[in-house]
This record gives sequence, C-alpha cells and structure tokens, in this order.
Amino acid sequence: MKRAVQTKRAPAPVGPYNQAIIAGNWVFTAGQIAIDPADNEVIRGTVEEQTHLVMKNLSAVLAEAGCSLDDVVKTTIFIKDMEDFGRINAVYAEYFTGVAPARSTVEVARLPKDVLVEIDCIAMIPSSES
Repeated sequence: MKRAVQTKRAPAPVGPYNQAIIAGNWVFTAGQIAIDPADNEVIRGTVEEQTHLVMKNLSAVLAEAGCSLDDVVKTTIFIKDMEDFGRINAVYAEYFTGVAPARSTVEVARLPKDVLVEIDCIAMIPSSES
C-alpha cells in the first residue's frame, strides 16, 4: 500500500506527481528545487542559497511523512554545473551532521525552471517502538 505526502510547507508539485510517497516504512521524495513554498516562485540566488532552500523543502516533506533528515538513507543530487559541487557539498554537509546517507551526484544539461540544483531522497520512517 502506498500513500501520497502533501504539505504546504514545501512547494506544490509543478507536474503530475506528489511531493513524496510512503510505501511501508519508506519515504521516497520527489526532487526538490529552489521554489519558495510561500509563493511557489523560484529563488534566483546563488547555488548556496538555492541548496539551502532545497534542503528546507526536503525537510518539510520528510516531516509531513513522519521522519527527518536523520532518517535519510540515500540522496541523489542533480546539478547544472559540476564546478558548483564543492559549494553545494558544503551546504549539504550542514544538514547531514550525523551518519551521512549514501549519495549520487549527477551533472545534467538542464533542470526544471532552470534552477542550479535538485535533490531527492529515500528515508526510513522511524519505528514507534523504543
């Protein structure tokens, strides 16, 4: 059984998909980009500013699903320019301070709405058992 995750604290999808899907104890997020959920507009800041907003959007989706960045086991980062890797990585490291998830990073020709970075993740919902 699967169910959709939707929160107003993250941007509305820009196509026919959900912010995330819960399947069993797993959460699979859609890729998040630098869209401000307040107005659903892309921020045109630096790659660092965009990455911070992407991570905040991912955090909001995960919270709605009942987990957090601490529960993420895998991420995929799509970047417009591999030259930005170090700058994105520095911001990313601010959000994953414990055991870092497995990760893939891919340079792509173009991202939705011409943003500089997109990140998706897979997380495990923590057990309610202590």
